[in-house]
Amino acid sequence: MARRHARKTKLTELFVRKLKPEVRAYLVWDTHQRGLAIRTQPSGSKAWMCVYSYRGRPRWYHLGDANAIGLAAARKLTAEVMLDVIRGKDPAAEKRAERGTDTFAELAERYVEQYAKRHNKSWSQPDRLVRRYLLPKWGKLQATTISRADVKAIMAAIAAPILANQVLAAASAIFSWAVKQEVLAANPCRGVDRNAVKSRERILADSEVPKFWTAFEDAGLLMSSGLKVILLTGQRPGEVAHMRREHIRDGWWEMPGAPVSELGWPGTKNGEGHRVWLSAPVKEIIAELNDGETTGDVFAGSARGLDQAMRAVVAKLKVERATPHDLRRSFLSRVTGLGFGRDAMDRIANHKENATTDVYDRHSYAVEDQHIMETVAARIMALATGETDAKVVPIRR
Repeated sequence: MARRHARKTKLTELFVRKLKPEVRAYLVWDTHQRGLAIRTQPSGSKAWMCVYSYRGRPRWYHLGDANAIGLAAARKLTAEVMLDVIRGKDPAAEKRAERGTDTFAELAERYVEQYAKRHNKSWSQPDRLVRRYLLPKWGKLQATTISRADVKAIMAAIAAPILANQVLAAASAIFSWAVKQEVLAANPCRGVDRNAVKSRERILADSEVPKFWTAFEDAGLLMSSGLKVILLTGQRPGEVAHMRREHIRDGWWEMPGAPVSELGWPGTKNGEGHRVWLSAPVKEIIAELNDGETTGDVFAGSARGLDQAMRAVVAKLKVERATPHDLRRSFLSRVTGLGFGRDAMDRIANHKENATTDVYDRHSYAVEDQHIMETVAARIMALATGETDAKVVPIRR
């Protein structure tokens, strides 16, 4: 692989604002102030860096976010760092030593406030794990003193393998961030093996569909309707729970990829806008709940109740554990099972890696997607109601 040439120019505020993200992070060096560079990440974030040599080795000093520190201030800070180097100091090492006094509790709090809340829509779930399983043990310890043995001890104390893996991932995210911020020298979670777990591929069998459908009724109108819509659309439970009437247009549920705070819409999981055709059975369910309203939540208050309702259904039926996500999987498996193909399933599921969901051509699949959604929903309704076959009216172009 050819080496990339260093990018150098006399930086200006306009040049900095116009820097665009690339596949890899890259640096642009300032020819006006020796040692100053701006680093642009693939995410689009930009940070000022001061690079100097200490005892023959390069040192990287993180000055701060380029959105918070202007070019003039970055040059001044770099000049101060370079002056300290001339005086025989190692500013990067001193900065690490100063930050290394953080307790794990302080480090975890900084991680949440400075990074997780800005970049991870699901930050609250791992944060709960940190507070429950890590802070009681590590909260008062200096972060620099936590070892790989401490991590293994935490893992061993958690009986559920999947939960232990989730706690490990939450801890590793904090330590990895701290390493990038030059707060810690190493991540003690690295090299700790995750527990081997059996992949869950729970799908409702044809014979189970009518049993679950009937048992849903005991969950109450709201929860029953939410679970049925997941089974009939194959969409993510969290997104169904936050379905808004404003997003239903001409038979399509059009989900914005980004959060809409004023509506309480959390955004899609992958941040991509998504468009789903609502089949006839789904429209009937929603119509029963809507009562003529055109704004507001379709399943108000169901976000936390769907899991609990599903557990109650499983307990009543005395069957293998099933979750709302398994209802989604049950729909999507029937998309391919009825011969529509993996690309169609990925498109309907809003899997980000699927190339056919490109914003420029997603509407070209409208007729095909309508047919798929109506056909699969009719098949599930036939199973749920005991009909021998599903009657689907073909959708014409």
